Order: sequence, then structure tokens, then C-alpha cells
Amino acid sequence: MSLFLAEMSVLAALLSSLVALAAGRRIGRTAPFACLGLSGAAALLAGVEALSGGASVTAVLPFGLPWLPWHLRLDPLAGFFLCVLGVPLIAASLFGPGYARELQHGKSPLSVLGLFTGLFVAGMELVLLADDAFFFVIVWELMSVASYFLVAFQHEHSANRRAAFLYLLMAEIGAIAIILAFGVLAGFAGGLTFDAMRGVALAPAWASLAFTLALIGFGMKAGLVPLHAWLPEAHPVAPSHISALMSGVMLKVAVYGFVRFVFDLLPATFWQWGVVVLAIGAGSAVLGILYALQQQNLKRMLAYSSVENVGIIFMALGLSLIFRGGGQTQLGALALLAALLHCFNHALFKSLLFLGAGAVLHQAKEHSLELMGGLIHRMPKLAAVFLVGCLSASALPFFNGFVSEWLIFQAALQAGVLGSGVLRSVIPAASAVLALTSALAAAAFVQVYGVAFLGLPRSHHAARAREVHHRGMLLGPALLAACCVAFGIFPYPLINALGTVTGLLTGEHLPQASALGWLWLTPVSPEVSSYSPPLLLLGAVAVGWLCYYALYRRGGPEPRRAEPWDCGFGGLNARMQYTAAAFSMPIRRIFQPVFDVEERVDTHSDGPGRWHVTGLAYHLQVADRAWNALYEPFGQGVTRLARWVGRIQTGSVRTYLAYSFFTLLVLLWLIS
Repeated sequence: MSLFLAEMSVLAALLSSLVALAAGRRIGRTAPFACLGLSGAAALLAGVEALSGGASVTAVLPFGLPWLPWHLRLDPLAGFFLCVLGVPLIAASLFGPGYARELQHGKSPLSVLGLFTGLFVAGMELVLLADDAFFFVIVWELMSVASYFLVAFQHEHSANRRAAFLYLLMAEIGAIAIILAFGVLAGFAGGLTFDAMRGVALAPAWASLAFTLALIGFGMKAGLVPLHAWLPEAHPVAPSHISALMSGVMLKVAVYGFVRFVFDLLPATFWQWGVVVLAIGAGSAVLGILYALQQQNLKRMLAYSSVENVGIIFMALGLSLIFRGGGQTQLGALALLAALLHCFNHALFKSLLFLGAGAVLHQAKEHSLELMGGLIHRMPKLAAVFLVGCLSASALPFFNGFVSEWLIFQAALQAGVLGSGVLRSVIPAASAVLALTSALAAAAFVQVYGVAFLGLPRSHHAARAREVHHRGMLLGPALLAACCVAFGIFPYPLINALGTVTGLLTGEHLPQASALGWLWLTPVSPEVSSYSPPLLLLGAVAVGWLCYYALYRRGGPEPRRAEPWDCGFGGLNARMQYTAAAFSMPIRRIFQPVFDVEERVDTHSDGPGRWHVTGLAYHLQVADRAWNALYEPFGQGVTRLARWVGRIQTGSVRTYLAYSFFTLLVLLWLIS
């Protein structure tokens, strides 16, 4: 039944594409999203059933090559990621119709958006269900190409075309690495099915080669530093509900591919792999959030925040590989569970934030934080929902982001059981990086919420913003906000379900998790650490009520409202407020070697000399150092190589035939 539901989710996604092409203008704005909602619901139900049942269900489709039909498999790992896909997809389907009203005035028809959205969703679902390398690569390419057209949807803007090309280029480079990784396993297994690959015996050198190729291929799609250059370019220009699916779901599909390849298909695990993954994840986490702090574009800031959270996920995966390689399989299972839980949590709160950002852009007509402000007074409902996303992304207690990061810390704190002194030093250092990342994330989202929603409006559009009119544009983010709070206070049912996945991949089910009952999380043992969100929440509410009672009920005179003191000025205005650039300036100064910063102050005067200044203009540009140090030199080298190779383009057919004949002779000699 679970595989049938998964197949129905794929068919519903494909149906949304057909409906988008065939339906009229008004119906075409709602019917495709209804089909996507059904697809998300079916995927969620299939995932829940796969997690609860714990068994694997397979099927063979009569497509593909004559000797290799397409294989499907739904096991607890695929089922969990179907849940990761299903919830944000339902929210995006609620949000989409209202947001599409704004898009229908553009040059690109909505039918194109609906067509490729359905193909994009179907591609992600089929990647999770694929059980052979050939089918996996085909649907992986379907996912990549469909999302390319979604990024390029508003192609009348040059920035969108540039971002789409960069995304497609890096996606194809990653796909080549994935194909080569599968090729290594298939060459020794003698077949392309995953069952054949699971039983293969590999020498350490070949296993490490396959691991490296998989890390490059899947890491490029996930957005690991320094392979992240496409992500802050593509996510801001895509339609907001597509940005939510790309950041909340597609990045997790890449994580799924890495977990499937390394934890399921590769026959061995070496702790050195874990050190590499841990180091790359730590670098991605801290650099991602540092660059997020320097962004004035709201969606670009959220894109860099996704780089940070993907880095946190890979830090947990690196810990799991280290513990498994060191013989500590139970701690390896704990770290893997924390990584998967953070996948789910990030899918919830980042989809919420991108949908909320879309609603802000829809109503305030501004992309820059510096032109927002005061939106909490004009969009109070959306402001409350967006605040939940910010608190979850900041990993504060009572919200889902805290639970998964707390579990990662609990796994890292057990590094003392490892026999290697190097590992006992590396893991605490990575834990310090994770703690720094968490603090910077809190600062980043204080900046976002404070500048965008608090204070006075900084532009005419922000002053005229109103609450969204279409209920779905508020209902979709509100659904995700409710999930963030629910899984932050009651995470145990989800963690218990994830025990099925860790049991499949590591053979460990974390028996201590329920040692103190369902109200408590005990990742290692009751003597080491435990955490009870419901009881902690009750305690916080009780303390808050007592403080309120002491101050306002028994504290003397009644409180009164008054205008804030303005330091003797005639009146406060928006130009007196903190800007996003000013808020992040201390971080920019402290971590100056990390950034490529260009600052300039221009003066304007109406008379001779420098004392007749009538205005100042401050210009700030923070470039991604990875782009300037790696991608621009690489692009310049490719351009020079292309110009040099272009010399052989003589325009003579006979010359080209000679080239072909010579190449054929060389290939025949190599084969012989």
C-alpha cells in the first residue's frame, strides 16, 4: 500500500503538469496546485506507512533498457524523505495560487511554471524511489533540468538567466561525478541495481574514490562550500514557492543521495571519511551564516542560511562516519539520527521562511531589508508566523531547530570514547564551530526580523503594505509554523520513527531514547543527559506568570503608555534606525579576512573645498571569496582555453574529417 501511495504521488505531480498546460487562465492558477497538494499528501502518507511498517517494498516498471527495467524501492529511508518532501509541498500548494496572481502579469505564462513545477516534484519523488543507478540518474536529471526552467521562469531579467545558467552548469558537473561514483560500484558489482552494489567487495582505494565522487556530486547539489556558488544566485530569483521547495526539499534530496550511497551502498566505512565530511560541513556552516549576516536581500540571506544548515547536517553525518569507523555504532546511529532530524526540521522552517519572504515581497514590493521596516504593524499575522521560522532557525528551545542541534551536540560530547587522540581533539573543535554557528544564526535572524518587521517603514512601499488577501498565502506558512512548534515541544514520536531508519542503516535502534518515558529525550543514557521540552515549557510559563503577577498585580501603580524619549530631537524618522549593514558591521570587522569587502564613502558638496558637504553616500559590497578565488579564475581559464582551441575551427569540412579520422585511430589504439 505504501508503494502504491508513493506511485500515486508521482502521478499526481505529473497530472499537475498536464492540467497546467490544458486548463484555462483562472483554473490554471488553482488546479495545478491542487494536484500538487494531493501529491504532497500521498507522499506524506506513503512515508508515514513506510516508517511505521519498517519493511521494504519493491517494484519493477516495464520501462528503461531491454536488459535493465526501472526498479522502485520504498524502504524506511526513502519513506522518511517522502515525509520531508510532503509537508513543504502541501504548504507550497496552499501558498501558490495567491502568489501566482502576481506572476501572471509577467511575460512567461503560468502554464510553463505549472508544467515544470510538476516535473520538478515528480523528479524528486522518483529519485527517492529509484532502486538502480540508471533510473536514479535519469530522474536526477529530470529534477535538475525542470528546476533550471523554474529558476529561469522570469527570463526577461538578465540576473535570472545568469543564475539559471550557473545552476545548470554546476548541476551537470555534479551529475557527472555521481555517474562516475555509481560507475565505480557497478564496475565491481557487475550490475546497475542497488541490490547488486550492496554486496560488492571494494578495495579501500576504490571505495575512497567512489566516496569522493559521491561527496562532490551530491555536495554540489546540496550546496556545500566551496560548491555552493549556484545556491545564493538561484534561490533569490526563483518564484518564492519554488525557492521554498528547492531549499527545503531539493537540498535534502541531495542529502538523501549521499546517505543512500555512503551508508547503504558502500560496503565499508573509514573514520577518515568522517573527518573530511565533518571539516567540510563545519566550514560550510560557519561561512554560510557569516555571509548570510552580510546580505541585504532577504531571499539571498535565506539562501546562505541554507548553506549553513546543510553544513550542520553534514557535520552530523561526519560524526556518524567517525563513530562507525571507530566501532561506536550506537553513537554513529545517534549522529545519523540527528542529521536526518535536522533535514526534516530545516525543511519545515526554511520552507516557512521562503514562503513568508514571498508574502513580504508580494505585499511590500521590496527585496532589500534596507527598504522594509514596520511590517509587524501592517502584516501582524504574517509577522507572527515569520517569527516562528526565525526562532526555529535560531535553534532556540521549544522550537524544532533546537532539538536536532542539541542531539548533534550530545553525539559530539561523547568523543572521549574514541581511541584516537586526533579524533578526541577534532570533534570538540568542530563542536566549538557549531556553537559559534548557532550564535551567529541567532544574530542573523535578529537582524532580519528587526530590520524587516520592527521600527518605522523605510520606503513608500513598506508603508503601504497590507496583510495578504489570499488566505492560502498565510495558511501555508502557518501550517509549517505549527509543525515547527509541535515538533519542538513533542519531538519524541518523530525520533522514535527515525529509529527505524537508523536500524536499517546501522543496525542500532537507540534503546536509551525512551528510558525516561515519552516526555523526555535521553540520547545516550539518563545519567549523561536528558531534555524534556514539555516540562521545560511548563516551567517557563510558570516563571513568566509569577513575574507578571509580581510586577503588575502586586507591583504598585498601574502601567501607562507614553511616547519613547527621543533625546531632544523634534521627531524620530526611519533614517535614524539601525540598518542591516550597520547591525552586521561588528561581525564584518571581526571576521574581515573571511570576506571580500569593498567600502566607499562618496561626498557631495555645493561649493569649493571639503567643508561645503551637502550629502554623503555609503557604498558596501561584500563578495563571496570562494567566487573570487575559485570560480572567476576557473572561468577565465576556460575562456582562454576555448580561445586557444578555437584556432582549429578553420571552416574546412576536410580538416574536420581529418580530425575525426585521427581521433578514431587513437581510440581504436587505446581499446586494442
